[in-house]
Amino acid sequence: MEEVSTTSNTAAQQYLTFMLADEEYGVDILTVQELRGWEETTPIPNTPSFVLGVINLRGVVIPIIDLRDRFGLEKIPYGPTTVVIIVKVLANGKERVVGMVVDAVSEVYDISKEDMQPPPEMDGAISVDFVTGLATMNKEMVILLDINKLINEGVLSGAKPAQPSSQDEE
Repeated sequence: MEEVSTTSNTAAQQYLTFMLADEEYGVDILTVQELRGWEETTPIPNTPSFVLGVINLRGVVIPIIDLRDRFGLEKIPYGPTTVVIIVKVLANGKERVVGMVVDAVSEVYDISKEDMQPPPEMDGAISVDFVTGLATMNKEMVILLDINKLINEGVLSGAKPAQPSSQDEE
């Protein structure tokens, strides 16, 4: 078995890529905790439409977001290739766990800084706030995402600490 080596001083970073509406996106693999099949969520009132609800993952309640909805893409029914990518993000100085629903998981790529291009200037027409760069892999463009910005802005930024309930139901 041969290990993949990187060129002398250019350390490659691994990205897990996934599909959304026939486009390939990538996130730093070090943020990925696990991959899961789609399962129903428990809805939470007064959340943005892209927050589908929460699931209990081994005793930890985590929010699940629909990346298609988050990016303003057309909704499609979830199918056998639908995957929930469980990621760890930093929110307000604390590590949080969040699930992202994607169409399918694609590949793991080693991408060096030299292989990345900055996101294009869009003059505000399209927000590229969550895009860290673009890379061409196997003749296809991969959009690399800043998962901390993507999840924090609009998902966890408005999260308030849990308040003790006045009704203790058990």
